[in-house]
Amino acid sequence: MSDDRFETRLTLASRRPVKSHGYVNPKLVRGSTVLYPSCADRREIGKRRLEQEEIYGLYGSETHFALESMIAEIEGGTHCQIVSSGLAAITIPLLACLKSHDHVLMPDSVYGPTRRFCDSVLHRYGVRVTYYDPMASECDLRGLIEPGTKVVFSESPGSHTFEVQDVPMLARVVHEHGAKLFMDNTWGIHTFKPFNHGVDVSIQALTKYIGGHSDIILGAITVASESDWAWLRTGALDLGQYASPDDCWLALRGARTLKVRLDQQAASALTIAKWLADRPEVQRVLHPALPSCPGHMFWKRDFSGACGLFGIVFEPRFDYEAVCAMVDSLRLFGIGASWGGYESLALPTSFTITRSEGTGVFGGEMLRLQIGLEHVDDLINDLEAGLTVLRGQQRTSCASSPCLADEMQRIGEANG
Repeated sequence: MSDDRFETRLTLASRRPVKSHGYVNPKLVRGSTVLYPSCADRREIGKRRLEQEEIYGLYGSETHFALESMIAEIEGGTHCQIVSSGLAAITIPLLACLKSHDHVLMPDSVYGPTRRFCDSVLHRYGVRVTYYDPMASECDLRGLIEPGTKVVFSESPGSHTFEVQDVPMLARVVHEHGAKLFMDNTWGIHTFKPFNHGVDVSIQALTKYIGGHSDIILGAITVASESDWAWLRTGALDLGQYASPDDCWLALRGARTLKVRLDQQAASALTIAKWLADRPEVQRVLHPALPSCPGHMFWKRDFSGACGLFGIVFEPRFDYEAVCAMVDSLRLFGIGASWGGYESLALPTSFTITRSEGTGVFGGEMLRLQIGLEHVDDLINDLEAGLTVLRGQQRTSCASSPCLADEMQRIGEANG
């Protein structure tokens, strides 16, 4: 089976052999209490908490284990822990690995709730966090690592601004200093193989492309070594993490069609990104497959493809209100914060971006697009009509309305 192509493995993983008697899909198992034939059996099975063993509901059922095996197959790891959300997949390994006085390096482009967790929970527990430029050089990174640095976190591409990081360089430097490299690999599901590039812990929001239908909340944490699995699994159980078996079953169903959906959405997104790159209203397209995106050379080297999520930067003559007017006028794009579903979404992002290291300022209002499974020509027609609305809202100069760069500078000064 290891020689089969990815599409074939997706159809075969985590279910009975093709010619066995029984239903195609693994069954949905709900439960809390597990009964044992004897006290001796209960004691013996209880020792196998690191294995896919039905010990108690919290430890997982046949449904959970099937999804964990599926995600480990997709990510190229050996063990996977399913958790209740994508954010839980970020916070659980951090809490399981770190202790008071430890130090973490976090990219300045990281997902907003990850930053919020670092600045609140980790800060309260005495873990020090330093934010670094996601495009930091090897020399810069070495200058930031301290004796107490235990984790360097990567999110590549970065949230909203899509910087692609040099992950092999990060891994080399991190491991030289005895630390671990965590990576939020949600954008790169299937197209980036984290463990081939030195990542120790790979994080997925299964809410996105694995679910694929905008109807579940789930996360996954995958590792490729027995030692990492021991502390991760133990930490997840100690923190009482549990995922709904119903959501796990839906995620298994969604994973079967991952490749065909991802290919279609990625192709449509790239077509739209190239179309937008030629529009006079657009200053820059932040799609990792285009040279205009920071770190494009790392994407070209390390990724086998893309997904349907990217950003655009408008010309400075368009303000936030103009972008909102455009988004409000779109017929086929919903306004929502998630992505990876079958439907297209548009989200203005200028005021959702938080930076402490001066990164992520691109000189114009920004919009994030999630491209769904609608026909690409219909989406382009909708965006073209939206750009007509945008042009109607054009400001004449920065004098009458502050430029984005001026506004971000003002906010920075107000925050000290």
